[in-house]
Amino acid sequence: MRAGRALLTTALLFAPGAAAARGTFTVDTETSRVRFTLAATLHTVVGEGRVLAGEISFDPDGGPASGVVRVDARSFDTGIDARDEDMHTQVLESERFPEMRFSAERLDVGTRSADAAEVTLHGKLELHGTEHEIAVPARVAREGDELHVTGAFTVPYVAWGLHDMSTFVLRVAKEVEVQIDLRGTLHLDAP
Repeated sequence: MRAGRALLTTALLFAPGAAAARGTFTVDTETSRVRFTLAATLHTVVGEGRVLAGEISFDPDGGPASGVVRVDARSFDTGIDARDEDMHTQVLESERFPEMRFSAERLDVGTRSADAAEVTLHGKLELHGTEHEIAVPARVAREGDELHVTGAFTVPYVAWGLHDMSTFVLRVAKEVEVQIDLRGTLHLDAP
């Protein structure tokens, strides 16, 4: 049964024009992460947060998509307690805004191979209580019965109204680079 499902998944996702059914990607919250990189004076800040839940429905040939991926803003950690406290209280205000949400709207499919596809998922990113249009370029790869989605995008957090932590001495970039690493399963809807 697993081999048949993996073969159908491959045909659905990676063979152009082969799909008639929609698929739903359900994120495994235990193995998925969201990471960030922020340039600053004399060093680069790297952190990670937890995915609370996620499910995206889409047509493998592209077009309208739906669903939400929710990230726990309170879980972001850089490994330095004082810096994390500043990040949570002054920038993210994570007690006030405990979640970040990506709501999918459209999938564009680029190149495909036997086990992978390059895609761009368009939608809205809710950060700090405000929604912003965003496009997330990603690579989708089949690994056994699972899908592995990796991608990166830039968030202009200062332009979006979040606090700039720069001081006279410490300079912090006005944009943060976000990397997604999502693993999960694909459920095929009946055609």
